[in-house]
Amino acid sequence: MKVMFKDRLILVTGAAGFIGAHCTKALLAGGAHIIGIDNLNPYYDPALKQARLDHLITPHKNFRFQKADFADPEALNTALAGQSPDYILHLGAQAGVRHSLEAPFTYAHSNLIGQLALLELARHTKPKHMVYASSSSVYGNTSPLPFNADHPADTPVSLYAATKRAAELMAESYAHLYRTPLTALRFFTVYGPWGRPDMALWRFTERLLAGQPLPVYNQGNMRRDFTYITDIVAGTLAALAAPPADDQTKKPGGYQSPHALYNLGNDTPEQLTTLIETLAEACNITPILNHLPMQPGDVEATWANITPARQNLAYTPNTSLETGIPEFVNWYRNYHGLS
Repeated sequence: MKVMFKDRLILVTGAAGFIGAHCTKALLAGGAHIIGIDNLNPYYDPALKQARLDHLITPHKNFRFQKADFADPEALNTALAGQSPDYILHLGAQAGVRHSLEAPFTYAHSNLIGQLALLELARHTKPKHMVYASSSSVYGNTSPLPFNADHPADTPVSLYAATKRAAELMAESYAHLYRTPLTALRFFTVYGPWGRPDMALWRFTERLLAGQPLPVYNQGNMRRDFTYITDIVAGTLAALAAPPADDQTKKPGGYQSPHALYNLGNDTPEQLTTLIETLAEACNITPILNHLPMQPGDVEATWANITPARQNLAYTPNTSLETGIPEFVNWYRNYHGLS
């Protein structure tokens, strides 16, 4: 993998984001040259995004950062400064299921216009491969478990999910019309050090250490395919190194164009109560639970069928909650200066 990307120029959007910063760090370790783009928007504290850049990536001689909106084609061209990337890793997006109910136009801008801008860039610069972030949210509440990328995903229960599925359909049109090699990665509940404050693990850790009750929706009757960040990075880089062939064969996800869809999960769905119990043990604190009804836009369960990723990408996630959660708690304590 390191040989694959050595001395290659890679454009990474969302470079200051959770997955983006970790992937950029791994690519730089393999000798890649990275142009990183992120607008450091205030959806959550931009100081965390800047800290990711400072601690995970910079200073590095092969990394150049541009604060810019990737949905702006002129900003993309300015960031590239006349260079054509060998690869594009499009991890930037407006994330968050519930926030999409409050700020729909923000999601349309980043996840639809932004996707179009990157597809147009790929069309004209002709990289070897463009990999882009999708989400397990596209499956909604009606898809059979485990989620299979070959099955329809046409009943989203949030605008966020709808924009991610729409981005996939836009990509298929470009793969079909322009034979651009594209791969969508449907990420499943990624967690770990440098994670996002809007995710359950961060919010639970924050409240637990402050002695506050934990909001537990749907009586805790929810399952998630929690996936540790190092496993996600390995799968993402393996996907980037494996552009789908333009040979009219059926790809993962069902398309015959050079466009593949992969689930990147842990293939081990866990009850929300298991997450809480494991976190409480890592913190050595007995939690106070505040049971609440199901939230709009949420789904009851996620579970990734990762067979295609295992077969084609040698994707082998192996980090359990028992291993991953203490790693996150240790990082969280250090980041916030807690004993």
